[in-house]
Amino acid sequence: MGKYRIELKKSVPKDFESIPKKDLQRITLAIESLADNPRPPQSKKLSGLEQYRLRQGNYRILYSIKDDLLIVFVVAVGHRKEIYR
Repeated sequence: MGKYRIELKKSVPKDFESIPKKDLQRITLAIESLADNPRPPQSKKLSGLEQYRLRQGNYRILYSIKDDLLIVFVVAVGHRKEIYR
């Protein structure tokens, strides 16, 4: 299996603006690690959607996987209280 390419939705960089710098560093490392393993043990498939979520402290990374194209598409990043709205 090859390495996946990470793509961000256009709104994700704006999501990063409200996240403290120390948390943002951990989040970007977690996103980069998805290129090697898009389904790590700590990820969870969201019910009713073809999306996954990855916990990173109080923040969540929502993403979808396109296995045929080897792409991980990050849909949203945000605080756990606001991300599912």
